[in-house]
Amino acid sequence: MSEGTPKPKPKISASRRLFLKTKLLKKAMTLLESEKQVRKDERERILGERVPALQVSGLSMQDLQNLCKELHQKIDVVDEERYDIASKVSKNDMEIQDLSQKIYELKGKMKRPNLKRVRVSADAMLGALLGAKVKESVDFKANLKTVKKEEEKKEEVTDWRKNVESMSGMEGRKKLFDAGQ
Repeated sequence: MSEGTPKPKPKISASRRLFLKTKLLKKAMTLLESEKQVRKDERERILGERVPALQVSGLSMQDLQNLCKELHQKIDVVDEERYDIASKVSKNDMEIQDLSQKIYELKGKMKRPNLKRVRVSADAMLGALLGAKVKESVDFKANLKTVKKEEEKKEEVTDWRKNVESMSGMEGRKKLFDAGQ
């Protein structure tokens, strides 16, 4: 909005809006609680149908062992089914992810993933690149060339008059020429 136009007054007062908001929240909470209770009752009913109560009183030791073996077999079957379902779900998730990636590529809106900075040592990097071929540690610093710095030749500070006298004339120019080569 621009500065010249005033804000329109709300049609509902603030207290009325707050009252309605609290009423809506209370109603939502009661609906949520009732929905949780319905789910809990449904779960108990289904479990009651599928898993009957055990009658272990009055059974002999052999009957109890047979009952335990049957229960273990049922548990194994259920675990196998759960594993199969979990593998199918993970396979479908990967397929969905691949298809959505292909869709993004076809649309041309390729999102660049956020890259994380990873600190890897030189040995670990070589191990990743070359595999298990390199077992000993490679010392890169030993293989680097060393550059020796030549110290700058410092001119000796002597009496400047002697220098001027020795460099004067043709002999001085010859000395300068020889020094340059």
